[in-house]
Amino acid sequence: MKSFIHYIGCDDKDLQLFESQYTTPAGMCYNSYVVEGERIAVIDSVDQRVTETWLNKLADVLAGRQPDYIIVQHMEPDHSGSLNAFLQAYPATEVVCTAKAQTMLGQFGIQTAKVRAVKEGESIDLSGVSLSFIMAPMVHWPEVMMTYCAEAQTLFSADAFGKFGVYAADEDDWACEARRYYFNICGKYGSPVTTVLKKASALDIQTICPLHGPVLEGDKLREALRLYGIWSSYGVETRGVVIAHASIHGNTAAAAERLAEMLRERDVERVVVADLCRDDMAEVIEDAFRMDRLVVCASSYDNNVFPPMHFFLWKLQQKAYQNRTVGIVENGSWAPSAGREMKAMLEPMKNITLLEPMVSIRSSLNEESLAQLTALADAVAKA
Repeated sequence: MKSFIHYIGCDDKDLQLFESQYTTPAGMCYNSYVVEGERIAVIDSVDQRVTETWLNKLADVLAGRQPDYIIVQHMEPDHSGSLNAFLQAYPATEVVCTAKAQTMLGQFGIQTAKVRAVKEGESIDLSGVSLSFIMAPMVHWPEVMMTYCAEAQTLFSADAFGKFGVYAADEDDWACEARRYYFNICGKYGSPVTTVLKKASALDIQTICPLHGPVLEGDKLREALRLYGIWSSYGVETRGVVIAHASIHGNTAAAAERLAEMLRERDVERVVVADLCRDDMAEVIEDAFRMDRLVVCASSYDNNVFPPMHFFLWKLQQKAYQNRTVGIVENGSWAPSAGREMKAMLEPMKNITLLEPMVSIRSSLNEESLAQLTALADAVAKA
């Protein structure tokens, strides 16, 4: 980053669940920045869990000076949670945000009389440094904007290009937790992300400063842009098959593992087996979007489908899963119903190709259902 941009983000190493649903074994970081010209702008605050640490970092950078602006790019509490504390410390600061964000300030209990609502392309002049604003509605809330500093060739990208985990500027494997973050949080909003990427392509961007995760520059920035192009268009990043199973007593799981063996024997590029009852659901969602084929295997339950599979398919619906090839394996001891229910949830999804045969197991694999599974393996390998 340029010398007139200062990072004042904070790590929250004790956070175990982001948004109360996504596991964060390493914790989470909330990023914030100070941009200095003759005037000073702060870009976003942080979660209230780390307010004191953030204010101390800010005070160190300010060295007794007063900030002129605080730019609110996104109103979610992990970014606006320290805004009241900031305004109490620096009451003369003007809040800069979108008109939609301005309506949300009161909803989150943020009280200030000095608010400037900006529109697409508007800017503020810090005397020597300018900040212009890019509207980014539904990436991933309706009030979001991004901020561009031409003098630093830097895009402050709000939640876009974020990831799970604490801040690590030299991190090598950005994509792993960035992918899980994107598909579970922003995945539904591929079209708005694509729109913003088109706007960004017209700018000279050498640095991306997201609100979570490391600052991106050089090869990491180029790789992030490449992956976001694939992810936002629901394209295939990796050729391979995800076999997701929801098994009550283990027989459906055994069938899923047998199918995986068959696919590996057929030289399928990559095969991942996921246990929906025990594995991190967010990682399974990530893999389902990453690869081009999916096989869902589930037990029947109360004339429907075993709940972990229902939740998985519901999550795929919510995140706009599309453009994939899917096989179905059901199990039922007396009245198999899982296949019917899984098919009903998959069919409304966009551009989903369902493979034949649908495998129907009665309690455990036998000669007949093994033959069906072999035929499905052939179809999946050829797809």
